[in-house]
Parts: sequence; structure tokens; C-alpha cells
Amino acid sequence: MKMNYVVVGTNDMRASRTFYDALFEGMGLQTMSPSERMTYWIGEDFAFAVAKPFDEKPATYGNGTMVGFCLGGREDVERMHRLALELGGTCEGAPNQRRPRFSAYVRDLDGNKLCLSD
Repeated sequence: MKMNYVVVGTNDMRASRTFYDALFEGMGLQTMSPSERMTYWIGEDFAFAVAKPFDEKPATYGNGTMVGFCLGGREDVERMHRLALELGGTCEGAPNQRRPRFSAYVRDLDGNKLCLSD
């Protein structure tokens, strides 16, 4: 089985798009907005999106919900963690070796938790 895509909610599409455009810069991803309420970043075997909820209620983050991004190397984890914080994200765990992977944790502007790992 293969994961098709991951979507996290947002209450401010413009701010989310700015955050993720900068976070994913240089990774060869294509940005696509099929509607005003959703933006995708798509690459080979990769599809991530932010969306305003379909039911038009405020987006909230899930307690215990997390999206993991495999970046390839320790330097990439450190760079993306630092960049996420510069973009207004919050630290949920500084870059460190955590069995068996080197990883870091951040929350985006809407509170969605992201794991950045090697």
C-alpha cells in the first residue's frame, strides 16, 4: 500500500501558502491550487496540501496527529527546523537523535505538528 496524500487544515490560506512555499523551496515540488480553499505541493511520490475545511468550520489541529517528512540527512533536518521557526512556526522538539532517526518537530502557523527526519 502507498500513501496517496496528506492534508492539514488552515484558517489563513495566504499565510499557510507563504509558510509552506518557503519551507519547501528548492525541493522540486510543483504547487497546485484546484480551488480557493486548497493548495497542493506535489512531487514524485509526494503530495501534501493545506485546505480550509469543507464544512466551513474553523480548522483545528488534531491532538496526537502529526505529519512526517523524510528529508534525507541531518543537515536538512536542522536547516528545515530552523527555517520553520524563522517562518513563524513553533518548536515542538529541537533536532536530535531519536531512535533510530535524527529528527525535529515543529508546529506550523495553524498548530499542525510536523516531524522532520533524516
